[in-house]
Amino acid sequence: MGKRIIAQRRGKGSPTYKTPPRKLKAVLVYKDVNGKIVDIINTRMRSAPVAVVKYEDNTTGYIVAPEGAKVGDNIQEYVKPLSEIPVGAEIFGIETVPKSGPKLCLSAGTSAILLSKEGDKAVVQLPSKKQKKINLSCMATIGKPAGEGRKERPWIKAGKKWIAMHARGKLYPRTSPVSMNAVDHPFGGKSGIGRSKSVSRHAPPGRKVGSIASRRTGRRKR
Repeated sequence: MGKRIIAQRRGKGSPTYKTPPRKLKAVLVYKDVNGKIVDIINTRMRSAPVAVVKYEDNTTGYIVAPEGAKVGDNIQEYVKPLSEIPVGAEIFGIETVPKSGPKLCLSAGTSAILLSKEGDKAVVQLPSKKQKKINLSCMATIGKPAGEGRKERPWIKAGKKWIAMHARGKLYPRTSPVSMNAVDHPFGGKSGIGRSKSVSRHAPPGRKVGSIASRRTGRRKR
């Protein structure tokens, strides 16, 4: 009869393919009072390092560490409302509405550009080149998040990548479907795929592989 293919096993939700639970300890927030960076830490939930900020009202908060920031820096050098940031500056950790906390451009090395200011709105160009209008009262951090180039670092050892992939619930290492046996995958067997890669949107999990509900196939003509 054969065994269930990976698509069916993952859909069951067994611990083998389940991402371990993570607790978000460092909640990002902006405050109106001034503060200083007292520590820079790494968190499992973020690709960029997080700066621990001690505010003047004796409270502690967290922000994504800007590139070049160090312990002892005053956060007023980096965190400002959009109304006080010059046009053309690189920004990240942008609030979508006032007092919402950092929401946009939080990954390491990503940043948006403040294009213009129109009335009470600022026009911001995101990394996707999409332009978004945001209230000038929203806060943002000048610069870009630290940690750029993290993906350029080689894994060195296969076990390190295995740990990283399984911590994210990813299937690794992944075997090519055409390298499997016919009982293990619809594309398996010695004859190659042997069938169309397009499959119906309503196909059962055992058959829903390849190009799912594709509108077109093949190379696009120029």
